[in-house]
Amino acid sequence: MSQLWQGTWATRLRIASGLVLFAYVLLHFLNIGLGLFSADLQQGAQDLRLLLTRSGLGSLLLYAALLGHSGLALYELATRRSLAMPPDKLLQYVLGLSIPILLLPHLIYTRLAHERLGVDDSMALLQFLLWDSADGWKQSLLLLIVWVHGCIGLHLWLRSQGWWRRMLPTLIGLATLIPGFALAGFLTQGRQIKPVAQDPDRFAAFLQMVNWPDQAGLRMLATLRGDLTTGFLIVLAGCAGIFALRRILSARRSVPIRYVDGPKVSARKGLTLLEMSQAAGVSHTSLCGGRGRCTTCRVVVEDGADTLDPPGQAERRSLDRVNAPDGTRLACMIRPTQPLSVHRVFRADGKRRRAHASQGTERQLAILFLDMRGFTGRTTGQLPYDVVFLLNRFFDAIVPAITNAGGRVDKYMGDGLLAVFETADAESSARAALDAATGIGEALVRFNEDLAREGDAPVRLGIGLHLGDVVLGEIGAAGNAPRTIIGDSVNTASRLESHTKEMGVELLVSEPLLRAAQVDTQTLRLEPLQLRGLRETTHAWAVSEARSLSEQLAEICPKT
Repeated sequence: MSQLWQGTWATRLRIASGLVLFAYVLLHFLNIGLGLFSADLQQGAQDLRLLLTRSGLGSLLLYAALLGHSGLALYELATRRSLAMPPDKLLQYVLGLSIPILLLPHLIYTRLAHERLGVDDSMALLQFLLWDSADGWKQSLLLLIVWVHGCIGLHLWLRSQGWWRRMLPTLIGLATLIPGFALAGFLTQGRQIKPVAQDPDRFAAFLQMVNWPDQAGLRMLATLRGDLTTGFLIVLAGCAGIFALRRILSARRSVPIRYVDGPKVSARKGLTLLEMSQAAGVSHTSLCGGRGRCTTCRVVVEDGADTLDPPGQAERRSLDRVNAPDGTRLACMIRPTQPLSVHRVFRADGKRRRAHASQGTERQLAILFLDMRGFTGRTTGQLPYDVVFLLNRFFDAIVPAITNAGGRVDKYMGDGLLAVFETADAESSARAALDAATGIGEALVRFNEDLAREGDAPVRLGIGLHLGDVVLGEIGAAGNAPRTIIGDSVNTASRLESHTKEMGVELLVSEPLLRAAQVDTQTLRLEPLQLRGLRETTHAWAVSEARSLSEQLAEICPKT
């Protein structure tokens, strides 16, 4: 979770303020949508919501988030060196800058009218004012713009997280449903309030009930609306002017950048290296959008490193997190002023899917290593067809136990295999591995019974189970890089499998996996093993027959 808050103070502040505003918008839209059921339910929800948002602390938090988020966006516009950016970020930017123009009238005729003139800005009043009017269409457009802007920001922030990618289809459905729900509530109540506007007596009574302002009050609100809108446009124009001036001044100077195994470009001084790449059309991966929260834009500076400013605190923290070697910098953080030669660590080269997947993710998962015993001696003198036939029969018999438990075979290695259980969390991964081991043991018994009927000797095997940190990603040459796992945990599982031969058992289960599966290890006899290539002692539970694993666990630890 800490990686989500990587970046500069401005980045973290923008994320925090955006989350506050998104939470408010979500509650507001759900509130409007309740009009689909009844006006009383809609108004009751608003009364509860206003208790929070119009309290002293709630108002301070909400408006500080609004001003901070908007101010940071305008500051970024003024200080940008280039408008080159990915399409999703550009769309978010355009939508975000249009929000204040549409939002100001809404704030003036609700919160300000309530505070300054005592207007009862109930849901009924809002729907009465907006129904069948140009402002109603504008506020409906505002609803959609705010929602799309927020969803894009949330996705750009969380898209590196595995759980977010897994839930994305469901989240897209919810993201489509919520604004539709809000608009449906607005339409339902708008139709019901329409007869009030057509009846002069009821119309006058309604305005008196909500304490609608007189002509002087309306002129004051209109003047305030015009002044605030003009003020925002002046600020926006000022930021655009600062951007244009900085661009003109920086255009007088340029700096050559050479990409190893890539082009040589000339870019304006003042841009970050990532902005230079984007402006020149050079493929440069950046998962977090150039905010210094990830390290996917990192480069190794081969020439000119001494001309760069030293890494700031945010950049150094991100580089330390991945143990980056000397000479590595984040392209979104450095601003070259002298010729530079760089090597991009992650490259797209038109293969966007490879560049994205090959960045890798770190997970804590269960690993199963399996090997058939005595395979070489058993197949000596056999024809190649017979060797392949035996292996395929063996794997056909045992692999379903792995896949049925939620695992997948990462790779086959002659007469053995490596499997990984990529589930939601470490506990479910560990339990899935235990289920798979039991299933393999049962499948082996059936397989050997078939061999016995054919007059063949039974097959023996060894299994090592371990849980630990692994790195998942596309590893290999471009165009031939399967998704696989690497890490010390894989070696530990392999060593456990090898040790089953020395101990004369079918299965060794490491203590970390047992603990992750919520097994009470105090009731088990754990063997201290000094595995080859590992400095620390590994404690593991030896099981003579894998098929008995579940039965033994049920007897020793009933809760599992």
